[in-house]
Amino acid sequence: MTIDEALNKISEKFGSNILKSYKKNAKRAYIDIYPKNIVEVSRYIFKDLGFRFNIASGVDDFDSIEILYHFSYDASGIVITVRALIKDKNDPHIDTITNVTRSAWWIEREIHELFGVEFNGNPDLRPLLLPDDWPKGVYPMRKNFVVPKRDSRKS
Repeated sequence: MTIDEALNKISEKFGSNILKSYKKNAKRAYIDIYPKNIVEVSRYIFKDLGFRFNIASGVDDFDSIEILYHFSYDASGIVITVRALIKDKNDPHIDTITNVTRSAWWIEREIHELFGVEFNGNPDLRPLLLPDDWPKGVYPMRKNFVVPKRDSRKS
């Protein structure tokens, strides 16, 4: 499958639910969607088109939080990134894709912990990386995170 074939199939299936799509090069494309469509778009790419879920990543974009889901088609080496923009940074929510692929569980936990995104339906969002005494509601990957000053007397 080529990048053009994949983009055409996704566009045909989801039409106006695709906000924007573009090819970065012959092997890489981005598709912007509404957060409410993440499960059905992910399911189609993963199950129907046969892509593999690689990873997800989060980006604090000042006014919003982007969640990017990276899928690859290993036979041809193409990668499609599905990008969902969460506009409410004060209460960011998006549905989990763990019901599509269980492999999303750990990365959703990480994004939850570092960005504060609630993945609706994820059965286990307990802390993964930060110390047990990390303050609730403080997200180190957010732009507004202030690194605490260290006491120079302690080393």
